[in-house]
Amino acid sequence: MPDPSHAPTNVVLPPPDAVLARARSENFPVALRLLGERERRHLLAIYGFARLVDDVGDEVEPASARSQALHWVEDELERAAVGSADHPLFVALGRAIAEVPLPMQPLRDLVAANQLEQLVSRYRTYDQLLGSCELSANPVGRLVLAVFGVATADRLERSDAVCTGLQITEHLQDVGEDARRGHVYLAAEDRDRFGCTTDDLLAPRASEPLRRLVASYAHRARALLAAAAPLARSLPLRPRLAIAGFAAGGLAALDAIEAAGHDVLGVACRPTARRVAVHAVRIAVGLRSAAGPAGALTGRVPA
Repeated sequence: MPDPSHAPTNVVLPPPDAVLARARSENFPVALRLLGERERRHLLAIYGFARLVDDVGDEVEPASARSQALHWVEDELERAAVGSADHPLFVALGRAIAEVPLPMQPLRDLVAANQLEQLVSRYRTYDQLLGSCELSANPVGRLVLAVFGVATADRLERSDAVCTGLQITEHLQDVGEDARRGHVYLAAEDRDRFGCTTDDLLAPRASEPLRRLVASYAHRARALLAAAAPLARSLPLRPRLAIAGFAAGGLAALDAIEAAGHDVLGVACRPTARRVAVHAVRIAVGLRSAAGPAGALTGRVPA
């Protein structure tokens, strides 16, 4: 049962400082120092919440306690919305909710995404994978635009494409790790089309079928991330820098995947600071960092 601080007693939550420290290992800069203090504080609050929710959904032991822990997250989020949260990360989020103000639905969607992950560990079609990104990734971009007060319908659409591209890129980087914990994000229809088996995902190095499948998904991710350039062009300087940094991290990670011959199992495909900077500058000045095809907002490419 919950203790007076409302935290679940049968699980150990990561310390707030440890959660925020993980920002340094992300593909993208979470809160650029070039941004204003207010924006940085709110972006870090959003990151801390999103990272904690993912950690609870993925790492809480025993696994059987994750659903209960996510219910606590759900309740603590609602307390944050009215300024009565206890957990430090939710206290910070509560300030952002009040000061921006942040929309609640994207925050609730991030919790729902992790609740769904407790029930769904594989996807039959690519469209189903895109549907999962609508809950697990796209809300983050919507919250970022809200922080800067620039959320319009066309920007939200492009932001969704960028966030989905970032999510697919992370799935490619984590193929082996995810498979070992029972999660497969590469759609079954695509695995079948390329002749890639579940055993291929657990091997020490990527097989040729898996490499070809990863290359196909990387192409789709680049197409989606191409939405960052027109999105950036529509924004004032500070949000433009933030969006450029996010998208640049994904593009640099895709560069690393390509440089590894799409062997995401045998090589740690991490973006380099140089490649992130190159892509960020190109996006910030309004150039396309990736040659995405027409229809970049869907990420659909020929087989």
